[in-house]
Amino acid sequence: MMSYVKKVLSDLKEKNSSQEEFLQAATEILESIAPVFEKHPEFQENAILERLVEPERIIMFRVPWVDDNGKIQVNRGFRVQFNSAVGPYKGGLRFHDSVNLSIMKFLAFEQILKNSLTEMSIGGAKGGSDFNPKGRSDGEVMRFCQSFMDELYRHIGPNTDIPAGDMGVGGREVGFLFGQYKKLVDGHVAVLTGAGLEFGGSLVRKEATGYGLIYILDEALKMRNETIKGKNIVVSGSGNVAIYAAEKAETYGAKVLAMCDSSGYIYDNNGINVDIVKEIKEVKRGRIKDYLKYPNTESAQYVEGGIIWNVKCDIALPCATQNELSEESAKILAKNNTKYVAEGANMPSTNEAVDVFLKNNMLYLPGKAANAGGVATSALEMAQRSSRIQWTFEEVDAKLKTIMVNIYHNIDNAAKKYGFEGNYVVGANIAGFLKVANAMLAQGVV
Repeated sequence: MMSYVKKVLSDLKEKNSSQEEFLQAATEILESIAPVFEKHPEFQENAILERLVEPERIIMFRVPWVDDNGKIQVNRGFRVQFNSAVGPYKGGLRFHDSVNLSIMKFLAFEQILKNSLTEMSIGGAKGGSDFNPKGRSDGEVMRFCQSFMDELYRHIGPNTDIPAGDMGVGGREVGFLFGQYKKLVDGHVAVLTGAGLEFGGSLVRKEATGYGLIYILDEALKMRNETIKGKNIVVSGSGNVAIYAAEKAETYGAKVLAMCDSSGYIYDNNGINVDIVKEIKEVKRGRIKDYLKYPNTESAQYVEGGIIWNVKCDIALPCATQNELSEESAKILAKNNTKYVAEGANMPSTNEAVDVFLKNNMLYLPGKAANAGGVATSALEMAQRSSRIQWTFEEVDAKLKTIMVNIYHNIDNAAKKYGFEGNYVVGANIAGFLKVANAMLAQGVV
């Protein structure tokens, strides 16, 4: 690694020693883009990297609200506006009790390059709260969202920062957030994506990340004269990304053998019925183990607390949360001759797991490229809302597929150009970084 990159990374670790998740993402990105500085000394001369690793702005605030028992609760809210060189800040809001500043910075830093890869004019940001909507009533979620927006509205806008949903923030939460924003600013503008169709949302938004994951995977396999058809797939998670990745994979002729939630996983050698998982998770907000209560699921089994990656498969799709796939799990996949790993979640594989994938010559598509379909479709939603039109499902889906196919070829070309053919960690980071770095260079020291 070039001494310049090593020095920037060393300083970053010293300044942020307690932020484990952020440093994990920063280390992976900085180490892989080191070859760029040999061809572009102007980036070092203009301290592009030193500026890139520091957020432009971090907002932290308290969120007081009243629960159904009349008790006052207090949570912490975040918005990390990391980089706006390419366009206004764009990135989701996450409501989960694991949320902290380190996780917000890691997600926002990744978002910079992910958004750049879409080739759309959007910068990188992320936000959220340590509030967990799971098990809360609609009234409690509404009161929390309204209090959260009472502060956040000051820092966002259609040309400044356009949040979206993420873990724990679905259509219900986006609706409550937007309603409060509209009231506070007295205007109906395109400021929150993932909105309901009734007030400016886009078709395919719910399906976008999962569908996009399969589109980029399909293109990568095609370039190797392979196909998804006939492959056995294991999908971790059972939220939007996992459900719609599984759904799209099955339309391509694959068989989804297993899906999970935080309690355990279901396995069915005949293939998971995705419609049942949809009903459990989207309608009843239940647990994955409820799958066994449905008719015609006699061939399925539930494994409580088990490692889903023990299920042998051709393709692994980690779609749950960060660092869910460890070095140990990666070794299990390698031992079971899994050939393809594509990430639907943000940084679901540890750096050590990624090393295992690469050493075993597995096709590995990192999240910043493979799960970019969600934010790409959010940008398409922004375009529709700003022009007061709505495209058909087929139109949005076709645009999404084109974006994901282009992302694959861009990261493939970048990997080849810098001497790392087949290494899409390097390819994605370099392709995403170059656009942002050139934009920063053009705009001067700001």
